[in-house]
Amino acid sequence: MNMSAPVSTRGVSARPPVRWRLCWENELQLADHIELSDFFRKTYGPTGEFNGKPFEGHRSWAGARPEIRAIGYDDRGVAIHIGALRRFIKVGETDLLVAELGLYGVRPDLEGLGITHSIRVMYPVLRDLGVPFGFGTVRSALQKHITRLLGRQGLATVLPGLRVRSARPDIYLTVPPTRVEEVVGLVLPIARPMSEWPAGEMIERNGPEL
Repeated sequence: MNMSAPVSTRGVSARPPVRWRLCWENELQLADHIELSDFFRKTYGPTGEFNGKPFEGHRSWAGARPEIRAIGYDDRGVAIHIGALRRFIKVGETDLLVAELGLYGVRPDLEGLGITHSIRVMYPVLRDLGVPFGFGTVRSALQKHITRLLGRQGLATVLPGLRVRSARPDIYLTVPPTRVEEVVGLVLPIARPMSEWPAGEMIERNGPEL
């Protein structure tokens, strides 16, 4: 499957169009990782003292590496990014295949383009992969914001009050190897309806967060 065909999405207002590149992780070249690393440091760095550190050393991922990326470019370089990784998670007592969405970033001057454009671009990719659901998480503080952007537009079902246990990407002698966070879940029905999403407020990610 060739995921590298560009897709054009016009930005809001008078902004130039964003050209989307859909690619497998193995298709990225060294120059791509360097450019993405710089993008993530500049995007995540202002949000917290340590949030840009995972992307030092030309690293273009923070925890788990994505399998597929959607990268939006404009005339200034990387504008938007979202990654996806197929994995089995455990929802309550049910093992479930999902395409986890994460590693989302938008350049500060393009906030208006937002996550809705990224989700729309990623939908056809997830359909081609045949996964039952897309799944992602955001901080609980963003529940109202994400509901307005995705829930009300029917792009995702918003599930508040989830607890997710994840493996830390690195081992430290002073902290446990896993962590549990209370988050807001985002579920995208792809090959199965939302009615088939398992019941359960505890999710085992069984790996690092994307």
